[in-house]
Amino acid sequence: MAMPALPRQTRPELEHDYTRSTELGYEPPEAAGFIRCLSHGFPTPLARWHYHDEYELHLITATSGKVFVGDWIGQFQPGHLVLTGPRLPHNWISMDLPEGGVPERDLVIQFQHAPIAASCETIPELRELLPLLERARHGVEFFGLQAQAAQHWQRIKARQGLARFAAFCGLMSELAHSTDFRLLSSTQLQSEDNDTELDQINAIVSRITDHLAEPFSAADLAQELCMTESRFSRFFRRATGNRFTDFVNLVRVNRACQLLMETDHYIARIAYDVGFNNMANFNRRFLNIKGMTPSEYRKQGTGRFGMK
Repeated sequence: MAMPALPRQTRPELEHDYTRSTELGYEPPEAAGFIRCLSHGFPTPLARWHYHDEYELHLITATSGKVFVGDWIGQFQPGHLVLTGPRLPHNWISMDLPEGGVPERDLVIQFQHAPIAASCETIPELRELLPLLERARHGVEFFGLQAQAAQHWQRIKARQGLARFAAFCGLMSELAHSTDFRLLSSTQLQSEDNDTELDQINAIVSRITDHLAEPFSAADLAQELCMTESRFSRFFRRATGNRFTDFVNLVRVNRACQLLMETDHYIARIAYDVGFNNMANFNRRFLNIKGMTPSEYRKQGTGRFGMK
């Protein structure tokens, strides 16, 4: 199967105010203020490997697939709730999309750091948020708060002015006091303002996700991008926090986890479907990443993350 060529043209991936069109679901500037509410479906131009200066709370309401937060790669499904910090790259890619897509997949809240930091100087109560905001620089996934988060989002969306800020504080207080969470990215990866490189990384990530069974070579990708292999390796690790081969294996193993839980396919078939042609290599990579064998993972049955 021929895979799409990597683009060489610059396409902005840092979200600026002037790119936040109401046609994409953003509130008009006069209505947004400090707190922005956004909902969107999938596919959408908003779903890409990107970053921005704001914190962003994501609640997934439909579909399942792969999520990338900094150097972390995992699975998502409805109810997935994550807070990302400023300039932490992220992307959600749906892999069970019905024909025609879905009209709503994400409920999103964006807010800036500076107003909160400045207000903490004179409003001591807001200092309760500071540990949460520090954790968000790694990306934080919350558990057991999906229903409450959806209700909070609806309240915030429906209000303006001081009433909106009060509703926002209610949500943030609940997140700040939650003890059932995990940090995602192992490093506080923060992207730089290089739109061309972000465009290239987005294309590589999409290619890997869409064509898992295909062979991937750092040398071939480097050649497509007119880079030496060593330069490509440095470029990829700086952008994703992972070596290229490790990144591909992470995506493949996480897809295998999804298939192990959602199908009754033989493990050998799953290994082949996600791009491993050698069972010994698949088992070794799986054990290294997940801490157990594929058969042990399947035997877990239903678990914390709602897998079948």
